[in-house]
Amino acid sequence: MSLVFLIFLPILAALLIPLLFKKLSRIHTGWFVLIVPVILFIYYASYLPQTMEGGTFTSEFQWIPSLDIAFIAYLDGLSLLFSLLITGIGSLVVLYSIFYLDKNREQLHNFYVYLLIFMTAMLGVVQSDHMITLYLFWELTSISSFLLIGYWYTRDRSRFGALKSMMITVFGGLMMLGGFVLLSIMGNTYSIRELIAQAPDLVQHEFFIWALVLILLGAFTKSAQFPFYIWLPDAMEAPTPVSAYLHSATMVKAGLYLVARFTPIFAASGLWVWLVTGVGLFTMIWASVFALKQKDLKGILAFSTVSQLGLIMSLLGASAMGFHVEDAAGTVFKYAAFAAIFHLVNHAVFKGSLFMIAGIVDHETGTRDIRKLGGLMSLMPISFTIAMIGSLSMAGIPLFGGFLSKETFLTAMLAITEFELFSMDVWGFLFPVIAWVGSVFTFVYSLYFVLHTFTGKHKPEELPKQAHEAPIGMLIPPAILAMLVIAIFFIPNVVGDWIVKPAVLAIQPFLYTSPEQVDVHVSAWHGFNTELFMTLGIFAVGGLLFWLLRKWQPVYDKLPETYSLNSLYDFMMYLSDSGAKRFSALYMTGFIRSYLAYMFGFFILIMLTTLYLVDAFVFDTTNLAPVGTYEIFIAIALVAATITTIAAKSRLTAIVALGAVGYSVALFFVIFRAPDLALTQLVIETISVALFLLAFYHLPINSKKEERISFKVGNAAIALGVGVTMTLVALSAHSQKLLPSISEYYKETVYSEAGGGNIVNVILVDYRGFDTLFEIAVLGIAGIGIITMIKLRLSKKEGHHENK
Repeated sequence: MSLVFLIFLPILAALLIPLLFKKLSRIHTGWFVLIVPVILFIYYASYLPQTMEGGTFTSEFQWIPSLDIAFIAYLDGLSLLFSLLITGIGSLVVLYSIFYLDKNREQLHNFYVYLLIFMTAMLGVVQSDHMITLYLFWELTSISSFLLIGYWYTRDRSRFGALKSMMITVFGGLMMLGGFVLLSIMGNTYSIRELIAQAPDLVQHEFFIWALVLILLGAFTKSAQFPFYIWLPDAMEAPTPVSAYLHSATMVKAGLYLVARFTPIFAASGLWVWLVTGVGLFTMIWASVFALKQKDLKGILAFSTVSQLGLIMSLLGASAMGFHVEDAAGTVFKYAAFAAIFHLVNHAVFKGSLFMIAGIVDHETGTRDIRKLGGLMSLMPISFTIAMIGSLSMAGIPLFGGFLSKETFLTAMLAITEFELFSMDVWGFLFPVIAWVGSVFTFVYSLYFVLHTFTGKHKPEELPKQAHEAPIGMLIPPAILAMLVIAIFFIPNVVGDWIVKPAVLAIQPFLYTSPEQVDVHVSAWHGFNTELFMTLGIFAVGGLLFWLLRKWQPVYDKLPETYSLNSLYDFMMYLSDSGAKRFSALYMTGFIRSYLAYMFGFFILIMLTTLYLVDAFVFDTTNLAPVGTYEIFIAIALVAATITTIAAKSRLTAIVALGAVGYSVALFFVIFRAPDLALTQLVIETISVALFLLAFYHLPINSKKEERISFKVGNAAIALGVGVTMTLVALSAHSQKLLPSISEYYKETVYSEAGGGNIVNVILVDYRGFDTLFEIAVLGIAGIGIITMIKLRLSKKEGHHENK
């Protein structure tokens, strides 16, 4: 089966959803949707044995061959890992949504259509080898996530969160497209694989740094890195299945995928190392600190997601250092890429389960406000158990998968202190320090989430609903993820060999030639080393901070919201909106003559500037044809008719004079032996004069009000400028040719290629066939519009008479 077809399978299945929703309304639509991700997961899982040995697979479908744009699906260890997350977590999310969303109250046909579109978009992002199609799918994730976040569109916060996420991520996507274009210029290809092969030669190119920065902007906005993270907390207004899918396992991971995929191209740059590692670590500590300020369960998870994404991003940056070290595959730098992918898998698993638990708490108690919650452990024991497993894994406690990836994270951060390039020997010590502090706050917010929700005093009087355990169907998906959290701890090297190492090979292709060369062995006990003492310090300090949380947490309330990044975003949106209104009010006068003056003014400026810059004006009289007596008299008549049109006080006189201008031009066509143009001009001019007379007959009489001198002078200047400009352009076009004329091509091919004898007719019908077709379509649409307005006017008159 074609890999390209599999990418589009979800969006093709989405076409059937409205039909199934309508015809089989008694069955929850989610049961039909569930089939799609399950089939895809099973199919992609069948590739694991091949990618485990370093195998890759490609499938291609030509889209626009003339522009060298094609859908190229490339499946290696990295793209397969993400494909399994997209379809695997997607299957559990769909199953969860069947019990979370009421089929009688929700517009399920919309929800599942959006979800399947998003699934196709994500599969396209992680499997596209062609950068243009990658960008296409990238923006499709922004559009579909906008629809999913704003699913409850009657809520103001949902619409606001959806718009905010799209504004920020689409901005990053446009920046990323600029980077892709620069890369294609540098490497003369849109293929990512071919660019990786050229990576050593691209470093010295003048566009290299520009491409690097632009692509990172795309990655940072999508993966909610500082300062672009502000869209993710507001996106929590989406239904919980959306949060569990988009914001833990898929969409926010797209930026991580982009950095991982392009690391072989940009790793040679110290700027890449500093930006990716530095921004990642700063995002981690910033979000982990402010997670404890949140009072909404999903808000806590949103900031924890930002923090964990920063952690993974920093590891991807650290993995780039291995490109600058001899025998990096045999040093501690090998842990960075492995730790990044390993923690990415762990995060998708435990964060997916925690989002589902947050949804269950909201669903069964009616609130997500952690101040109203507490004491739910006895009422919701299964939910508490799952939440405890996910939270302890996120905190990095032993017996859970998160502990192992946290240890490899600390190992990688310590390795940075041994790096001697890019001033790391001076500033590198900050990285493990920041990593440790961020891990302390990660420990605190993990306990904050689970213990403040499920332990302590129960407050039934503050809950909108009586708390009770969720139905079994809603508990199965998070329970499966919780079991995976535990399983990863006990079989980490099975996960490493089958999933992580093939992905590492894709990130560091210059260090390894096969996954088996990635000789990282994960174990729970490494002996008494620095990582162990850092972990013990995290537990000790984190436990103390959690114990004293109520004493120091009020500090957050003293932080002014006015100076936050959210306030800056709101101010920029307000400024752009109000500024656009004020600017529009300056030129939107409601008078067509004003708009014509703007257009003609810009036309004069652009054309005269172009003539000057390219030194295009030349006045050559050597090839001018002799001017006969007839031409002189017709020219005098044309000028006189033009002046009469402008100066006439009577509308009838102006219309007749305007017709004389057109007929004079027709006479020129006759003299210059162009009878078809003359006939066309005569017909058009006759119809125009008749229509003008008919239209002006029904218009009110002109006001006798005298216009101001400044108004007349302005109009005169515009008219004179257009006339002078067109005269200069005409004289210049006659006197020189900056480009060879296409007329010779028409002369040579009008008969042999188009089979016509009349060159003008052939150009209009064959060479400009689509242009003529569109002109006819425009006239047809205009005619339909006129008939519609006449019909509406008649119907209003008839209704008025009936009322009388």
